[in-house]
Amino acid sequence: MSPIIETRELTRDFHVRDGLRRKRIRAVDEMSFSVDAGAAVGYIGANGAGKSTTIKMLTGILVPTSGEVRTCDLRPVQDRRRLAREVGVVFGQRSQLWWDLPVRESFTILASIHALSSADERARTDELVDRLEMSEYLGTPVRQLSLGQRMRAEVAAALLHSPRLVILDEPTIGLDVLSKQRLREFLVQERQTHGTTLLLTTHDMGDIERLCDRVLVVDHGHLAYDGTLDGLSRTVGAQRVLVVDLAEQTPDLLGIPDTAHLGSESRGLRQRLAFDAERTTAARVLGAVSEQAEVLDLSIEEPDIEDVVRRVYAASR
Repeated sequence: MSPIIETRELTRDFHVRDGLRRKRIRAVDEMSFSVDAGAAVGYIGANGAGKSTTIKMLTGILVPTSGEVRTCDLRPVQDRRRLAREVGVVFGQRSQLWWDLPVRESFTILASIHALSSADERARTDELVDRLEMSEYLGTPVRQLSLGQRMRAEVAAALLHSPRLVILDEPTIGLDVLSKQRLREFLVQERQTHGTTLLLTTHDMGDIERLCDRVLVVDHGHLAYDGTLDGLSRTVGAQRVLVVDLAEQTPDLLGIPDTAHLGSESRGLRQRLAFDAERTTAARVLGAVSEQAEVLDLSIEEPDIEDVVRRVYAASR
């Protein structure tokens, strides 16, 4: 089976004026990667790294300067109308809904654009309304919706025609914790039920951790990393932290093998130990701690993903 996304040495240049001269800026530089059907991939990087430019080439909005790209086994520019039937896109800052119309009418218009039959439109709309809990505001004009309600409607609009690939650009931006959780749970279910492929760009690392099983990190148009989140942490030496609450005040636990003591609180009742998961395990660290003090409670803090990405950038330069 062909990959649902495949790029080979994909490049895009822009020309901008610098005073009286024209200057070339390379936004995407010979990028090559592929995404299999049914995968969930996070595409992350700093502002200006080339993420949006890549997405625009994947969907046929921009023409590559050089290189090759195929999306859903189609050429995005030449086959753009056919590709629109296979891809759904959600932009956190832009709307595909009609601002002054009720949500339901926007869905009806989009179903007509995608040439859905009445039966298919009804069945798919009912499914999305139920799973995204939108029944209470289907008759409400889009401009009157809260941000969380509008984002659920945006996702439903992008998925109405059951696309094979969904590209999500900052889908949870500005949402409260509960709205984020609802949207993430729905996207997980959608992928499990329909085999939908997800490509997600976001600055919210919670989205990546909960939705994606693979990460692409882009830096100045170059692919700096391609692999799992755990692998990303290992690549840059990010450490996990064991936080232990002890029964009695205890001197700093400085002699635990393969750990670094990060400090203590409440006169030693709570202590923090960093460890490299490649060299030891949380169980071993806890066992060594338990030999020196009675442990009442514990927690594990995972590496801060934004810090991990910064380290990837530093290592790739």
